[in-house]
Amino acid sequence: MAKGFGNMGNMMKQAQKMQSKIFQIQEKMAEKTVEASVGGGMVTVVANGKQQVMSVKIDPEVVNRDDVEMLEDLVTAAVNDALKRAQEMVSEEIGKVTGGLNIPGLT
Repeated sequence: MAKGFGNMGNMMKQAQKMQSKIFQIQEKMAEKTVEASVGGGMVTVVANGKQQVMSVKIDPEVVNRDDVEMLEDLVTAAVNDALKRAQEMVSEEIGKVTGGLNIPGLT
């Protein structure tokens, strides 16, 4: 029986080690960014790995007082794409540590 508990203790150590590595990755991801551009470059959004929008660039040509809805749609699309890319970047890095195990709540 004691042998089984030893394996459990080893598994706990491995889990703690993995958790520590994942935390380090998540911290590093705050420094990494992704970029999403829509409308042929009319709106560009940069987001980091912590799902924070870092910048939004809007080409002045897309600013049209008579068609604000189009600009709103472009900004929404660019933000959503940037956040999706950021999430994928984090998931990919964490996947390297977890060996592809899907562990809820990590990304």
